[in-house]
Amino acid sequence: MEFLCIGLSHRTAPLVVRERLALPDARQVELLQRLAQAPNEAFLVSTCNRVELYLAAPDMNRVRESARDELRLLGGSEALEHLYEHRGDDALVHLFRVAASLDSMVLGEAQILGQVKDAFERGQGAGAVRGELTRVCAAAFGCAKRVRTETAIGRAATSMASAAVALASKVFDGLGDKTVLLVGAGEMAELAARHLKQAGATRLLVTNRTLARAEALAAEVGATARPFEELFTLLTAADVVVCSTASPVPLFTKENVGAVGRARKRRTLLMVDLAVPRDIAPEVGELDWVHAYDVDDIQKFVADNAAARAEEAQKAGVLVAQEVARFVRDRAVRNGVPVLAQLRQRGESIARAEVERTLSSIGDGLTDKQRKSIEAMARAIVNKLLHEPTARLRAVGPEHEGNRLVGAAAELFGLDEEAPAPAGMAGPNVVANGGKG
Repeated sequence: MEFLCIGLSHRTAPLVVRERLALPDARQVELLQRLAQAPNEAFLVSTCNRVELYLAAPDMNRVRESARDELRLLGGSEALEHLYEHRGDDALVHLFRVAASLDSMVLGEAQILGQVKDAFERGQGAGAVRGELTRVCAAAFGCAKRVRTETAIGRAATSMASAAVALASKVFDGLGDKTVLLVGAGEMAELAARHLKQAGATRLLVTNRTLARAEALAAEVGATARPFEELFTLLTAADVVVCSTASPVPLFTKENVGAVGRARKRRTLLMVDLAVPRDIAPEVGELDWVHAYDVDDIQKFVADNAAARAEEAQKAGVLVAQEVARFVRDRAVRNGVPVLAQLRQRGESIARAEVERTLSSIGDGLTDKQRKSIEAMARAIVNKLLHEPTARLRAVGPEHEGNRLVGAAAELFGLDEEAPAPAGMAGPNVVANGGKG
């Protein structure tokens, strides 16, 4: 099986392109089921900052073209200009780095690991993730845990939600006397609510299309839940609005936000949009009394904090390299075990045949002890001959050395071509349009 990661992220694509590829869960499942016809496997990581397909297939070229076609249909031909591809071991490295939050907009944030795990479970539920990607993801999750345990990268991190709150605090020089409206009641809203409380916000309102979810979040963080039908009445009273819904179209436009300007007496309004697709239309920021920020704006805001985590990121990068190398070694051993078994079986079969021929030619002139000595000598010769090849195949390193040796052994000894030979992981290192992901 060969691996491929194909997608785009905040590093390669503007928000206007990323939001075109944002799919609800049901459509993600449909996409995975189209791409993961057995023996192919697939899962999709879709967040506000990245949309990435991870694929495993014996014939990757065909699957790659299908994946590109799917992304083109979703995001238009412009999306293809921003895609990057990682093949073979480079796809493993990328996934391990993503899970460990080394490729995040906010370096070291913890949310991405949960999002990758959700993507993995969604792929399993759709029947698109089976043996190969299950092993890959288990190794990636173990790597992420090791990074968070053995480095301080998470301790110095800022989440998207906390960055949004820090931005609001900076604009208003504190939030103690401000009314903050949370639009949405999901995980991002919960994170934002907790950071708002820590920042001193006391007047916190929550609204959501499903009132029960707003009430549950409000009860948890000490806020007040209000019906979604009151959205624009609430907007009139708010000083800060933080949006994180799953709406496919903007909730706030220049027209409907502008309509509350008179009632607000054009009082400054800060609107922070953590959703992809966006909840706040870009034109809202043209209103002179509104300060509107989206996730790309927040990226610029948190860039200054990246230096504090750079040293820990270097340590984490070393751990990722070690964990990828470990996975590659283990995979090569798995691939090599059937060849080792065949090689030993072939050697023992030849030894038995030669022993029987020799004993038959000698006749009955040997004692049982002598016969057993000849049999033991034949087994010892086989063991000594196979010791070095076996050791080398078991002690394989990264960079495909194990795959090369396994394939060479199978070819040199004429072993069964149908036995599981090494799954080719080689291929172009990175094919990138628009930069690395």
